[in-house]
This record gives sequence, structure tokens and C-alpha cells, in this order.
Amino acid sequence: MTRDFDANAPEQPRLSADTGGRIDTDALLRLAIAAASEVKPTSLVHLDLRGLCSFTDHFLIVSAPSVRQVRAVAERIEEQLREVHVRLSHREGDLEARWILLDYSDVIIHIFDEEMRTYYDLEGLWADAPKRELVQGGSSVSLR
Repeated sequence: MTRDFDANAPEQPRLSADTGGRIDTDALLRLAIAAASEVKPTSLVHLDLRGLCSFTDHFLIVSAPSVRQVRAVAERIEEQLREVHVRLSHREGDLEARWILLDYSDVIIHIFDEEMRTYYDLEGLWADAPKRELVQGGSSVSLR
């Protein structure tokens, strides 16, 4: 049974005993969303790719108005997840920082500047995936 992800759930991060001590995917998403939100992105979107994709279960797509803020979002997410011992599998995009990708296996986080997000249009590419807008135009959006 697949359960829906709820970014507002009050649960604290926990390690799953059945996955060799890895953090629960929903907890990882909540931490990443909270960390990104602290840096005030212009948008934050969650795509649920379970059943649609073989290489990950979730995309978190974040956009920020400047290269400096793209870097700040990435650094904040990495810092928060490192504090709970979540291992980053792969990172790309540091040189120009117009698109930084943080790969946590079950969750891949894409942090774009506005132009790159529009150009690559991941939401259009994965249009079949359930989508939740968590921040739109710099303001939080209700998930209910």
C-alpha cells in the first residue's frame, strides 16, 4: 500500500529499521522542504514519481531568483540532512549554480534559477506525476 506524503505531518525524522538505518523518505522530504523554505524560494513543488519512474520516488523542485539564492537553498538542505546523517548520493551543478541537483536516491532535489526551471520544465516532462505546490510566488500554499 502506498501512502500519501504529507508535508505538514508533525512527525520527527526517524530511521527505518527495515532499510538498514536509512531515514524514512517522508521525513527526508519534510526536512528538505523545511530547509528550502527557510531560504525563501519563489516556488517549491513536490512530484510523486512512485510507479512512474525507476530511478527515484520523488522530485522536489525548488526555484530561486538568483544564483546566490540557488546556492543558499542547496547548502541549507544539505546542512539539515547532514545533521540527521542522511548521505548525499550525488551532487551536480556547483560551477554556475543555475541548476543544482541533490540526489538522495529516493528523493532527487532540483534547485533552479527561474530561467533554467522554465527551460527544462520538469513538471511538464513528468506531467503524469501527482504534483503538490508547496510554495508559489514566494508564499506557502495550503496542502489541504
